[in-house]
Amino acid sequence: SNMVLVSLVLSHMLVMTLAQAERLCHNRDCSNLQYHSQSEVNPILSPQSAKQFLTRYGWIKPVNWESLQRHRAAVPQEESPDSPENPPQDVPDNSGSSSAEDSAPTETVPESSFLQALEHFQQANNLPVTGALDEPTQKTMTRPRCGVPDYKSPHGIQDPEDTPRARSNSTVSNSSAEAAPHNDGSPTDASSSGTRAGRPREKRFLQQLVERSQKQRRSVVYVRSSDWGMGFSKRALKWRLLGEGYSSWLPIEDQRKILKRAFRLWSEVIPLNFQEDLTSRASEIDVKLGFGTRRHLGCSQAFDGAGQELAHAWHLGDIHFNDDKHFVPPRSEQGINLLTVAVHEIGHVLGLPHISRVGSVMQASYNSQNAYLELDRKDRNAIQGIYGTCGQQFGTVFDMVYKGEDEEGHVKYKFSTYFFRSSWYWRYENQYSRPRYRDPILLRVGWHGIPSEGIDACVHVWTTDKDSVLFFKGTQFWQYDTENDRACTEDSQGRPFPQLIKDRFPGVPSPIDTAFFDRRDHNIFFFRGNNVTAFNVDLNRKVDGYPKRIIDVFPAVVSGDHPVGNLDAVYFSYYYNATYIFKDQDYWKVVDERDRKSNSSLPYNGLFPHHSISSQWLDICDVHPSMLSPD
Repeated sequence: SNMVLVSLVLSHMLVMTLAQAERLCHNRDCSNLQYHSQSEVNPILSPQSAKQFLTRYGWIKPVNWESLQRHRAAVPQEESPDSPENPPQDVPDNSGSSSAEDSAPTETVPESSFLQALEHFQQANNLPVTGALDEPTQKTMTRPRCGVPDYKSPHGIQDPEDTPRARSNSTVSNSSAEAAPHNDGSPTDASSSGTRAGRPREKRFLQQLVERSQKQRRSVVYVRSSDWGMGFSKRALKWRLLGEGYSSWLPIEDQRKILKRAFRLWSEVIPLNFQEDLTSRASEIDVKLGFGTRRHLGCSQAFDGAGQELAHAWHLGDIHFNDDKHFVPPRSEQGINLLTVAVHEIGHVLGLPHISRVGSVMQASYNSQNAYLELDRKDRNAIQGIYGTCGQQFGTVFDMVYKGEDEEGHVKYKFSTYFFRSSWYWRYENQYSRPRYRDPILLRVGWHGIPSEGIDACVHVWTTDKDSVLFFKGTQFWQYDTENDRACTEDSQGRPFPQLIKDRFPGVPSPIDTAFFDRRDHNIFFFRGNNVTAFNVDLNRKVDGYPKRIIDVFPAVVSGDHPVGNLDAVYFSYYYNATYIFKDQDYWKVVDERDRKSNSSLPYNGLFPHHSISSQWLDICDVHPSMLSPD
């Protein structure tokens, strides 16, 4: 009995230590963000240029941005797919030259409106509110940025906490989102791509793409969610990089790869699937992307050459990148990070305005992000305000404990949390309340030697004299070597894996639904249907009296609130120091000793009322197979 007591004490100490010993992949601190500057951008030095800036981006008067895309757009004579295999025909370019002045404001701006807008701009950008065009304000206005206005007309999408009405007040929240308005300039009606030395661009009949996008958006049934605005009603969206709109800076495959990664970042936090589609008709593509210079891609809004605008996008529509900018892959130290710009513009397409918070991917000004670009918590909350969260079902959930050493050679234990579904898995970082960067990953890539899909359970038998990780599928099980990161080929007696459950665990029915190891009594609980069977690893036999009904061994705290049977997963969390039962999209927490100390009426191993999995483990979302890669 003394040995049992010592074992329980040691077990408790290890659990308490592991609660703060989660393995993390990278630092998710955004304090290293730096604003990018370019010498070719014309600085905003005069009150007149500042007025043009504030008018163009809606600080003086909200801009009806969405209507500008359709202004004076040509109507096509026929419709044909715009895939690289069947591009639109060339048309003459009658547009003439274009410049940033094409969109410059022409109306007179009252001085009082200018000063009020200037102070609001300073306040929203964390600048000293001087009401003067001082050096910090000039520098902020001159930064490369998105071409979508910061304040849109009421027809645009707005942050409910930062509407044009709120803008007239004397205070502005630095953490609130900026509702994006419209460019107030003169739209253009020509359609030609620009030209770069050594890489001539062919002129295409691209107004038809604009018109088809207009028809498509009018035919979509929008869904309104909370106060953020409207989004796509369907959950599967097709996108395409136009064959007429390739960038001259990067190989085509690199462009597609970066755009795929940008869409994936959004798909990882909301229940939307993005699929690259190179074959469907143009009218069936939800989001078209392309690079152009000056007057471009049939768009009414000209780019400003090598000025400050990097790209622009249309709500529920298309994305255009300014190819006079030097776009580069994420890890390049020079140029404009295409991934950063693409993620930002996709946010506009999905319905988000500009957000002035430092670290947000929706900041209007371009930031030099590190290689681990991702959405922070408030960005995720904003987009989930439109599309909701991901409600998911999982086949296996477990904590894997790893043994290692610190710098002084002392043994240290760390753990990681894993969610398995079908042939994919997520590693969940509890401290950040989200999956690891760029998950999910294929099982066959991350877990060597076990079945590549359909794992029923993972059990870590961990006592003072035992340490083995077992994966179960069907009637078989595999032992996993965590030090060498692969399944064992044979056990200590030379018997090969996989082995039959009935041979190693006599009396346990198979196949099983799920299983978990209870370190309190050294029992493995095997669940099948409505029953559970306990197997003691110290005695190496089934516990007398089992199988029993799950509802009897794990009774409901609230009558009627119980999964009953056919469970998906059961696992002990070292981070929360608690056991959870999963079924469908809900979980039940198992009553532990801490709970019983605070409320002695709670039953042993009772189940608290259920909650949705997505409320506790955030943003574990499916990603369309076309967006996933095995690396």
